[in-house]
Amino acid sequence: MKITKKEVEHVALLARLKLTEEEKEVLSKQLSDILTHVEKLNEVDTKAIEPTSHVIKMQNVMRDDIVTVSLPIEKVLANAPDRTDEFFRVPKIIE
Repeated sequence: MKITKKEVEHVALLARLKLTEEEKEVLSKQLSDILTHVEKLNEVDTKAIEPTSHVIKMQNVMRDDIVTVSLPIEKVLANAPDRTDEFFRVPKIIE
């Protein structure tokens, strides 16, 4: 597919880019080459290929959430510098 210099100027205007005449020529050629390559890729038969989001198989690395017995409250609060019967006591931070 051939991209014209006028189309490059239109895209540059939309993107608020100031291009020189030389840059417009270069971009016109480069964009045309890219679209030609995409057209070649569209010719490939991919009907038997399953769509993927990643090239390699992804798996979750987190462990399963397994319910276990918690520590007793007395043991948890044993080394607390300040506590009540069942809770840690922390400094007040709201005035």
